[in-house]
Amino acid sequence: MDTGRGRAKGVVKGAGNKGGGQRMFYASVGALLVAGIATLSFMSTRSGASQIDSTIKPIPNTGHSIGSDSALVEVVEFGDFECPACGSFANLTEPDIRARLVATGQIRFRFVDFPLNIHRNTWPAHLASWCAGEQGRFWEMHDALFMNQDRWSEPATRRPERVISELARGVGVGMEQYDACMDTQKYRPQIQANVEEGIRLGVGSTPTFIFGQTRVGAVLNYDQFKRYADSLIADAKAKRGTKTRTR
Repeated sequence: MDTGRGRAKGVVKGAGNKGGGQRMFYASVGALLVAGIATLSFMSTRSGASQIDSTIKPIPNTGHSIGSDSALVEVVEFGDFECPACGSFANLTEPDIRARLVATGQIRFRFVDFPLNIHRNTWPAHLASWCAGEQGRFWEMHDALFMNQDRWSEPATRRPERVISELARGVGVGMEQYDACMDTQKYRPQIQANVEEGIRLGVGSTPTFIFGQTRVGAVLNYDQFKRYADSLIADAKAKRGTKTRTR
């Protein structure tokens, strides 16, 4: 048996080197810890907030929004229906956002399609959400897709259309119109345009949130989301106050 495998080159095994070996061991552990912390910091920075090029025009009215048209600000999520992180946000955090920020008129919230190529079943889900949306049932379908993600996503099935169709029926969609919409993939060009818009804005993962000119590629809990929203609202109020004073 090769008992010396993994030993640092030049270190001689023996009782006389025990102290030096221990010192080298702890020094190596310390170096690994420092490297690990640096790596985590780098990953956190990459997945955290960054600024969008200010020359890029605001996102057009693609996707679907919920909330008052008179809300001072709009927050945008680029999401993928098969993305587990998006599902976690939709099921655990978004209900609080809708109840405490959207329903109270503080923000308007918009979901924009960003189906990822790594998710085999996501396109039927996005198409279904738009087909439900043309009958005024987008948000009901949005919620049903995320709540039942484990039923229609991989590895549960490679043929998600049947389960998704059952969900559509369950939220009250007229099935004849829905089936015709799905058969023709009526909204594929719109969904693809939304993906291209996300790429233009620097979206590279889901979920990604757009708070004005700030892009946040991370799963946010309610408190984190609210801090970004509060900052956006404060900026909007300040700008509105400046316009009022200059009139």
